[in-house]
Amino acid sequence: MASPLRIAGVIPARLGSTRLVRKVLRPIAGRPMVEWVWRAAAESGLMDPVIVATDSEEVAAACRERNIRFEMTSPDCASGSDRVREVASRIDADIYVNIQGDEPTMTPDFFTPLIKLFDRPEVQVGTLAVRCPAEDIINPNAVKVVTASNGRALYFSRSTIPFDRDASGFAGYRKHLGIYAYRKSALEQFAALPPGWLETVERLEQLRLLENGIDIYVASAPADTIGVDTEEDLARAEALLFTRKTMSS
Repeated sequence: MASPLRIAGVIPARLGSTRLVRKVLRPIAGRPMVEWVWRAAAESGLMDPVIVATDSEEVAAACRERNIRFEMTSPDCASGSDRVREVASRIDADIYVNIQGDEPTMTPDFFTPLIKLFDRPEVQVGTLAVRCPAEDIINPNAVKVVTASNGRALYFSRSTIPFDRDASGFAGYRKHLGIYAYRKSALEQFAALPPGWLETVERLEQLRLLENGIDIYVASAPADTIGVDTEEDLARAEALLFTRKTMSS
């Protein structure tokens, strides 16, 4: 029998965010945001290790206080994926899961459908999507994805895709969630590629893969998440997490 895949979870956690200053350390329902993300990943039991990747001594100190494993990465990393690639150069695994550090409402059950994709040998890169909420269908900050019948992504866009030309009332829009898993070879390929023109126009990093013929497969997530970019997002996430803490206590 083949040995099980070694799966590492990496949470890029840059302190110098611009839209919401210091967001990965902002307290939410009694914990810094990055701790919520780490707990969800670690409690899934599917990844070992789960590592916070940061260039900030302050983030490192917060991790140290909470017994969260971390790796210091270069401040020159242009993206979260570059930070994951740096960690991958030190820690060997078959699959690396790039977990956004600003997704505190994610739960452990998000990781099962994502990692299940890799039961299929043709899958090199996987990600998640949910049915798009009505309020996000025309929201350019909510990325939409369309897939083939086998789950292979055809395109990601900030625009409303597909376009309902005849106003038929189409309701099957899917919202992409920014969590990725890569086989090691695909992560290496991605890191070596220059940004493409679609990526540059849409400001969507994953289009670099599609432009270069590297398929991305999409699984269904159990629920939507609240990605935190604004004070309003932070307040909504905190309300949800307080509710969860109350229900579990």
